[in-house]
Amino acid sequence: MSDLDSTTPRVFLVRHGETEWTKNGRYTGTTDLPLTPYGIEQVAGTAALLVGPHKLVDVARVSSIWVSPRKRAQQTFKCLFDSEDPNVGISIDDEKVTITEDIAEWDYGDYEGLLVGEIRQKRKDEGLDQEREWDIWRDGCEGGESARQVTERLDRVIEKVQDLQRPYMNGEKPVDAVLVAHGLVLRCFMKRWLKLPLDAELPMIFSPGAISILGYKNHDVNQPAFFMGMALPAQK
Repeated sequence: MSDLDSTTPRVFLVRHGETEWTKNGRYTGTTDLPLTPYGIEQVAGTAALLVGPHKLVDVARVSSIWVSPRKRAQQTFKCLFDSEDPNVGISIDDEKVTITEDIAEWDYGDYEGLLVGEIRQKRKDEGLDQEREWDIWRDGCEGGESARQVTERLDRVIEKVQDLQRPYMNGEKPVDAVLVAHGLVLRCFMKRWLKLPLDAELPMIFSPGAISILGYKNHDVNQPAFFMGMALPAQK
């Protein structure tokens, strides 16, 4: 028996498309930026290839969707699912959709809109980090969230997802889940899914408009895992 197959529930992580601050690397937390025109194209391209009947994300198999309240995530959701085709379309007010701050981007507080280099210089000017450089995974953000606060809210979502999927580990009912959110918080989510602390060393790259996949080994809810690679469903 394979560790993971099409009957094992999955969790799809969707990063929103490009914004103006995504392009230049500025930390974007609470600032409510829209997608750029190219960002919309990114998500539309992902949707065309991967979302729909017999595709990677088949809405017939999706039982729950969590969406960040930020405009860029809402736009991404609509680009992915807002279709007149009932086999593809899911509206934002569908009962299976939950809009929640629990998957909003890390609140960067005083570091909102800054580049990494600017944040590190700001902290050194304040007398911080004399022996080691600032690391958001460990140090959090002044005036914003700590790693502990982000962990607590993501763990709430993981508990809800796993409670929904636990009874159906062998395909008794399709219960795939989708999270539409942000680059850093979704990487945090992956660490917590794997039961790792946020400051655990796990370098990750997550492109705007991309989809990552989580699941379980051996159909066991106590063995959360991530897909290193997944064959796409055969087209019918």
